[in-house]
Amino acid sequence: MYAVVEVLGKQYRVQEGSKMVVDLMEGEKESEVTLDRVLMIGGEAVRIGAPVVEGAKVTAKIVDHVLGDKVVVFKHKRRKAERTTQGHRQKYTVLTVTGIVA
Repeated sequence: MYAVVEVLGKQYRVQEGSKMVVDLMEGEKESEVTLDRVLMIGGEAVRIGAPVVEGAKVTAKIVDHVLGDKVVVFKHKRRKAERTTQGHRQKYTVLTVTGIVA
């Protein structure tokens, strides 16, 4: 059985036991999170929501809060000796899906 859930405006296809990396969510490590925006449940019988499947939810456990790879932004203007360098690391939350309730 699998489900398509919406987390912070992005859609993810998950199965029980799978890991997913989403944008930073509030919560402590090892705490349980309930994802209520289930857009579709798949398996033997497919259920599609309009916009969400009624009564369906996905439970997940927060494994860790991590930083993504560094992105370097370099801007310059030719012949002006104007240069700026900026770096950015996006914060992510790693979730493990513990159950899908249809």
